Amino acid sequence: MKKVRSHMSWTWILMVTFFILSILDIRFGILGFICMGTPLYLALRGKGKIHCAKYCPRGSFLGNFLKYVTIDNALPKKINTPKFRNGVLIFMLTVFGISLLNAGMNFNKIAMTMFRFMLVSSIVSILMGVFFKPRSWCQICPMGHATALIKKTQTNKNKS
Repeated sequence: MKKVRSHMSWTWILMVTFFILSILDIRFGILGFICMGTPLYLALRGKGKIHCAKYCPRGSFLGNFLKYVTIDNALPKKINTPKFRNGVLIFMLTVFGISLLNAGMNFNKIAMTMFRFMLVSSIVSILMGVFFKPRSWCQICPMGHATALIKKTQTNKNKS
């Protein structure tokens, strides 16, 4: 298999651009679906968690900038468990689903929902990166966990 070069040194620009564009015009918030869809697409194509390791704009931002301000504590063991990650994934999917239902078929409301979802999770990830290690969020990231579950399902399917 061809080795994929990491783009983590610059993909943070995509995240910053997303937030700037969304603040200027909320309709750009709809681009958040690309952020959520790309890791799932790659995982379904059999690439596993390659997005997390090579492309993730949030991981790039956290790794490149929080290393200067982090307290650098280890993440508590209870947080880094499959049960906790499952809980975060279920919680975020539930909140996201309810928000989308409340938005109805209104494009601006859907874009706002996406923007708000990305903003809140980014704030949480930055706070975690300051108080713990810079990429602590990556340990509990719902998209990373979902891609790991997809890979596990594909591996189990191929074994049988």
